[in-house]
Amino acid sequence: MSGQEREPMFSAKNFKILTNPMADNNPITVQVLGICSALAVTVKLKPAIVMALSVTIVTAFSNLIIAAMRKNIPDRIRIIVQLVVIATMVILVDQLLKAYVFDVSKQLSVFVGLIITNCILMGRLEAFAMANKPWPSFIDGLGNGAGYGMILVIVAFIRELFGSGTIYGFPVMDKIGAFKTGYVNNGMIILPPMALILVGLIIWVHRSRNKNLIEK
Repeated sequence: MSGQEREPMFSAKNFKILTNPMADNNPITVQVLGICSALAVTVKLKPAIVMALSVTIVTAFSNLIIAAMRKNIPDRIRIIVQLVVIATMVILVDQLLKAYVFDVSKQLSVFVGLIITNCILMGRLEAFAMANKPWPSFIDGLGNGAGYGMILVIVAFIRELFGSGTIYGFPVMDKIGAFKTGYVNNGMIILPPMALILVGLIIWVHRSRNKNLIEK
C-alpha cells in the first residue's frame, strides 16, 4: 500500500464527472455532438430509449477498457485500438438487442452499427479515457451516454406524442379524448427536419437558462 490515500469511488469529484454531461457539458446541447441520431431514431420513444441505453453502455465500457489499457497503447495506433474496442462493444450490444428485443433491433436497423461513428465515443476516449483511470473513465462514459440519451428521449417523447398521439405505444391522445375535440396528429413532426428543429429549440432553451454557456 502506498502512502497516498485512494479517492473514494463515489466522491464529489466523481459525482461531478457523472452529472456534468447531463447539464453544463451535455454532448448534444453544449458540445453539439451526436446530432444525427436525433434525426434517425426519435420518431418513437421505445427505439430512442434503446438507442440511448446502447450508446451509454458502449461509451461507458469503451472508456473503461481504453483507460485500463492506456499506458500500453502505442500512440501511433491509438485511434485504431479505440475503434477496435468500440466496434467490439457495438457488436456485442447489437447481438444482445437481436436476442432480447428483436422488434426494436429491426426498427433501429443500421443505426446501432453506426454507433461506431458516433463522435461522442471517440471524443470521450481521446479527451478523458486516455488520460484518466478506469473508474472515473467509466463514470464519464455513463454521464455522457446519459446526457446524450436524455435529449434523445425528450425529442422522441414530443415527436411520438404530437406525431402519432401515443407515448411508448400507449394511445394517450385517444384516451384523453383529444380526437373528439378535433385534434389531428401532426404528420410533419415525425419527419427528420422536425427532429433537428426540436434539438435546436432544446439547445436554445438550455443555453438561455445557462448564461455561462453563451460564450462557449
